[in-house]
Amino acid sequence: MKRRRDSWGLKRFAAVAILATIAALWTWTAPGDPGRWPARVDAGGVEASVEVHLLDNGFHTDLAVPRRALEARPGLLADAVRGLAPGGWVLIGWGDAKFYVDQRPMESRLADGLRAFFMPGNASVIMLDPVRNDPRTAYALESRRTVRLSAAGFDAMADHIEGSLALNGGKARLVVARPGDDARFFASHEHFWIGHLCNHWSAGVLNAAGLPVRPLRSVTSAEVMATIDRAELDTARSRD
Repeated sequence: MKRRRDSWGLKRFAAVAILATIAALWTWTAPGDPGRWPARVDAGGVEASVEVHLLDNGFHTDLAVPRRALEARPGLLADAVRGLAPGGWVLIGWGDAKFYVDQRPMESRLADGLRAFFMPGNASVIMLDPVRNDPRTAYALESRRTVRLSAAGFDAMADHIEGSLALNGGKARLVVARPGDDARFFASHEHFWIGHLCNHWSAGVLNAAGLPVRPLRSVTSAEVMATIDRAELDTARSRD
C-alpha cells in the first residue's frame, strides 16, 4: 500500500514539475540588447537609425526592409537583394518550402498545411520580395508595426537573416522564382514545423536586432506584433 502511495506521489510531483516547466517557458522572455535597440542619439544630436516594418496578414508576419540599407552592407544577403527586380523595399519572410510558396486557396491545400505543421524536418525558404510602395502607406496601421533600429541592431538583424540561408557554392541558393510576381525564395537550412513556425522565425529576427521577445509564445502573428508594442512601451517608461 505504501508503494502505491509513493508511486502516486511521484507521479503527482512529476506532473506538477512538467506543468511548472511549461508555464515558465511560456512566459519566459529572451532579453533584448540595449546596445542594438533602441536607436540612440549620437553626440551631434542625430539619431542614426534604420526604419523597419513588421507586417501581419492575420496569421503570418513579414518584415519590410529598406532595400538601400540591405545593399549598403557586404554579404550574401546583399548579393541576393541586388539580383531582385526593382523596388525600394524588400519584404522578407520565412516558411515551409512548399506551403509558403503556394498561393492556391487555403481550402485546397489543408492536407499540405497539416504536413507542414506536424511532420518534423520540413525544408524551408526565405522570401525576398521587392516592392515599390512604401509600407507606411500601403499597409493599414492595425496590420503594421514600425521599429527604428540602430546601425548595430540593423546589422545584427541582417546577419541573423543571412545566417539562415543555405548556401550553394558560397552563394544563396535560389529555390523558386514564383510566377506572376517578383518574389524569390531562397533555401534556408532551418526546418519548419509546429515547434518552429514563421512567427517564431520573425521573433528571432527581432531579438537579434535587440528587442526582447517571448519565444515560445510567438506562435501567432499577434504575439510578434505585441513584441514591438511592449518594447516601445517599456522604453517610454524607462525615459520617464
